[in-house]
Amino acid sequence: MRLGYSMSYWGGAGLGPADHLTLVREAERLGYESVWAAETYGTDPASLMAWIAGQTERIALGTGVLQMSGRKPVVAAMTAATIDQISGGRARLGVGVSGPQVVEGWHGERFDRPVARARDYLSVLRLALAGRPVSYSGETVTLPLPGGQGKELSLGVSPVQKHLPVYLGAMGPETTALAGELADGWLAIHFPPEHLAERTAQLRAGAARAGRTLDGFDVAPMILTLVDEDEELAFDMMRPMLALYLGGMGSRRTNFYNRLARSLGFEKEAEAIQKAFLAGRQGEAMSLLPDGLVDAMTMCGPPAKLRERVAAYREAGATSLVVGLVTPTLRLRLEQLELVAELVT
Repeated sequence: MRLGYSMSYWGGAGLGPADHLTLVREAERLGYESVWAAETYGTDPASLMAWIAGQTERIALGTGVLQMSGRKPVVAAMTAATIDQISGGRARLGVGVSGPQVVEGWHGERFDRPVARARDYLSVLRLALAGRPVSYSGETVTLPLPGGQGKELSLGVSPVQKHLPVYLGAMGPETTALAGELADGWLAIHFPPEHLAERTAQLRAGAARAGRTLDGFDVAPMILTLVDEDEELAFDMMRPMLALYLGGMGSRRTNFYNRLARSLGFEKEAEAIQKAFLAGRQGEAMSLLPDGLVDAMTMCGPPAKLRERVAAYREAGATSLVVGLVTPTLRLRLEQLELVAELVT
């Protein structure tokens, strides 16, 4: 199982660009196979990957994930091909539909038909990255524009990789199946091993629709991680970020992380956490997170426990494990990178 490092959402914790670069270089030295940067309404992950490309040698560079509403699929293809060129073939393109808060509040687009939009987006991406003329007619995208003056165009720069890996960030059953059908990998955020294993059937069903298997497909859970002998402290360190995901990552009606918590058997707790968070009572939202929910949606505690957790992910079918860190300083994050590497090797 390969190991990845998520820079997550750049900002906070008092860390600057030089600190983040130090962390990526250390991850590369420790044998991490990939580094990923996320996107909300802050830093641009594609710019970060391009910047890191010139200052690293081996580590794969992933966007985890670009918001489909923020970039047309041909623009995402141009971005990925450019990063692949300047990095010597190390780009990974992770994309996702995001949620209504960002799509409607930040990008000004209607959040509807997410599965259809993802299907069309991935299909156009495939055409562009393969260097083929982009001619496509789908439910949400038609290229070239019908009745217009434009003609079919092909991507003017080729990726170094013959097949640049495309990942889909997906949480629902339909989008998970779509990952199996059209993507090269699945980014599964906060999924515990048991839930990951249950989704394998959906991935296989999607792959079968495309007449292929999951051979070579990368199942990559992205999980907040903290190695510490003091399990109670580890749980408390996880609570601020997890409360943000369950309470504030999305709208009151549509929060995919909150839905995941409910599906794990914490329906009442998830509802109470979201209610408190959206009312501005973040401290209360954190206090409402039971240890069992923190334990299910993160990976934290003593090394012996986490080695078993890593083994469970491997048994569930994970081929990569992408870890995000919550410790507040550069020194502590460097320590965590090494501790996590020891768990997987």
